[in-house]
Amino acid sequence: MKRLQGLAIFGGAQGALGFTKVEALVVMAIVLVCASFARPAFTKWLPSYQLKGAARDLYSNLQLAKAGAIRDRAEWAVRFIPGTNSYEVWSSGSNGALDDCSEPNDIFIKRVSLPAYGSACGYGPGCATRKVGKNEPILDSVSYTGDRVVFNSLGMTTASLGGYAYLQNDRKTCFAVGTWSSGIVVVRKWTGSAWE
Repeated sequence: MKRLQGLAIFGGAQGALGFTKVEALVVMAIVLVCASFARPAFTKWLPSYQLKGAARDLYSNLQLAKAGAIRDRAEWAVRFIPGTNSYEVWSSGSNGALDDCSEPNDIFIKRVSLPAYGSACGYGPGCATRKVGKNEPILDSVSYTGDRVVFNSLGMTTASLGGYAYLQNDRKTCFAVGTWSSGIVVVRKWTGSAWE
């Protein structure tokens, strides 16, 4: 009578290659211990990563509005809505000018919600100050007139000298994403003592 052999992976057959159950349990225990050491570092890193992602996406959407304005030879805007921690991208459509992002010809492109990034991402200056060493608080979460920035067909901002939208998370880390009057889009991070 032939003897049935066990699974080779668990060492069921004599002389076969594989792992015993004890060896597999030891490896899983080691992986678990390593994961428990990595968790505190991961939970400290994750909120900053999520806020950086929100700032990077706002930068990209400002670039999208600028490029769309140049391509369409018409105004495009990013409208900030601090009350709901969101912003919208608009195109002027066929009339070429954006007045209040609600005209019948204005085209809604997209809406982005900052809390969707996690870690309580939203508008706010965090622990940042306006000038280094002067401790002047940042009073507005969005420094644009009318809480929006409009790009013209040359890719420059209209009716403003530029401004910033300040993004923060639950750890009071802060990014400033904004434009200059020339249309250049910038991202700055508050390091605790200076903007970089």
